[in-house]
Amino acid sequence: MVASSRKIVISGYYGFRNSGDEAVLKSILTALEQEGKRVGIIFEPIVLSGDPSWTSGIYGVKAVHRMRMNEVRQALKESDGLISGGGSLLQDATSPKTIPYYVGIIRLAQWMGKPVFIYAQGVGPVNRKMFYPLIHGAFKRSHYISVRDQESMELLRSMKMDGGRIELVPDPVMGLPLPAGAASKFPAEKPDGLPKVGVSVRFWDQDRTELAGIADGLHKLAESRNVHFCFLPFHLPDDEEASNYVIERMGDVKSLGSKVTTKQTEDPQAMLLEVGRCSAIVGMRLHSLIYAASQRVPMAGISYDPKIDNFLARLKIKAIGTSEQVRPERLAEELAHLLDDSEGWKTDREPLIAQLQREAARPAQAIAEYFAHKGHIKDERNL
Repeated sequence: MVASSRKIVISGYYGFRNSGDEAVLKSILTALEQEGKRVGIIFEPIVLSGDPSWTSGIYGVKAVHRMRMNEVRQALKESDGLISGGGSLLQDATSPKTIPYYVGIIRLAQWMGKPVFIYAQGVGPVNRKMFYPLIHGAFKRSHYISVRDQESMELLRSMKMDGGRIELVPDPVMGLPLPAGAASKFPAEKPDGLPKVGVSVRFWDQDRTELAGIADGLHKLAESRNVHFCFLPFHLPDDEEASNYVIERMGDVKSLGSKVTTKQTEDPQAMLLEVGRCSAIVGMRLHSLIYAASQRVPMAGISYDPKIDNFLARLKIKAIGTSEQVRPERLAEELAHLLDDSEGWKTDREPLIAQLQREAARPAQAIAEYFAHKGHIKDERNL
């Protein structure tokens, strides 16, 4: 069978060196390639990026600047369809301009008669109800809709969307594999005999309340045992600054026999490998927790957004703290427990993690089936 090719534009928060969002893109590209092979289609992605040359260099795909509308229009005109997602694109917490931008890209594709696929999006928060009809109108005309959590599903239903058209799937990053030879490409540090605790933090609370609590909790852990604290900044340079804040607040843990390092990388699979080398993770960034789950690393999540709670709930876990309060004693106790009973944690959650990994490919499967069956998604539901 001779494979046919399909050009597909991918719209999301790409090209900004955010490890989580770049992992989403890598996961989508990987899933499209795999599912395309299954049905005899070669997908040719065109990524809308904040830094097209960097995106092309990292992923080996065509990219155009997301804010140059002439380039975006031309890419859509040449394409066979649009993927919107994944990630938290349709929310107005960071800026009131975000929703109009992403909806605008969707509507532009629809005006050109291109099929649109909503790929594992986290929808919300949407605090301005004037955006409800914009989102409803764009999604109503989309050929496939998937969201990554139940809260997004409920929010769309509150916008009068037909819930039967919406598929609940895991975050795409749950399906991101480590590449062959990753360990040799990104070698580990020389073993130091210490259990490694990964730390992913970000700025959120203006008073740094949660960061102070995390720092004090890590110091308390160091008082009870020798640990290698490995800080993993997912979004450079902001997360590096947040990491340095915590490190300074922790004080001199080296004199207690512990170690502190920072690992920086813009390659999502290199970061995935670093997370996999940890014995436990304390994470604020959603994708630090998703990486940990995919690599079977016990985790303690700090919730600053419902998306953290939603993901942890799928693993039957509750956040150990919030952006308003992290109790140092509780964090230290939880991390000690995770280090002492890591195998029990993995055994209890293996079925849940395996199911999420299987389901992560569902949007790519639906897109491949759409093109393989001449525009009809192979599904019982009326999509």
